Amino acid sequence: MSATNSTLGVKAQVKNAGQRAEYSPIMEALTRIGYGARGLIYITMGLLAVQVALGKGGGALASPLGAIAKIGRQPAGIILLWIILLGLVSYTLWGVVRAVMDPLHKGRDAKGLLARFGFLVSAFGYAILILPTYGYISGTSQASSGSQTPKIITTVMAMPWGRWVIGIIGLAILAGGVYQIYLGFKADFDRQFQTYALTPKEVKLVTDVGRFGTSARGVVLALVGGLITLGAYQANPGQPIGMDAALATILTQPFGIWLLGIVAVGLISFGFYSMLSALWFRLKR
Repeated sequence: MSATNSTLGVKAQVKNAGQRAEYSPIMEALTRIGYGARGLIYITMGLLAVQVALGKGGGALASPLGAIAKIGRQPAGIILLWIILLGLVSYTLWGVVRAVMDPLHKGRDAKGLLARFGFLVSAFGYAILILPTYGYISGTSQASSGSQTPKIITTVMAMPWGRWVIGIIGLAILAGGVYQIYLGFKADFDRQFQTYALTPKEVKLVTDVGRFGTSARGVVLALVGGLITLGAYQANPGQPIGMDAALATILTQPFGIWLLGIVAVGLISFGFYSMLSALWFRLKR
């Protein structure tokens, strides 16, 4: 019994230490930085897409990594890149914490586990931006936005069942995008703030901005998943993918300029929603 009690005691201590870490002021501060960096990236992507939609010279569609490169070329770009780098690390860590420690109380039922798996996928998506961002800071990155992704897809497709693997990944991203659209329309997206800290007008503002932005990002993610799936179906590892390719696909559709403009404003809205989340973020204890 004493050994059992000792084991239970150790588990309780580990659990308590984990809870103290996940609800610590440091974790909250890092998460705020992560949301802020995400917001800056999406606002930049949206502004670049608006320039293209308006036919402004110098505008170019960009993926998240392309947006980071664009930010780095601005005045005080190195400082901004260091902030984004810290934000990417922080948001990656926050994704892992959300998935493993469940501070948002998603639970262990099917819906909760699916949400927590999504957090882990999100963490991976931001983690792969960390090294290229540091490369922009150190001047060692020669890659343009997303240039490594086709190489990875080519390698995987050359493997047995590689096309199936890429196809399943594409379908998963497509489904995730459609789900984001659904959450946006349903206003059931995961709001990272406590409403008691806001006025009714502030709650409505953030909710409306979050709904529009979440839906717009869902459209782009669904297209990314569709492009990846198409590449797997056609055995074409050179199929353009990424958010920049998705935005370019929107532009080639009937009324493409208008559609691109709407989605671009939505991405900007998602960026502002992330910024507001950074300001008003509260862990749900």
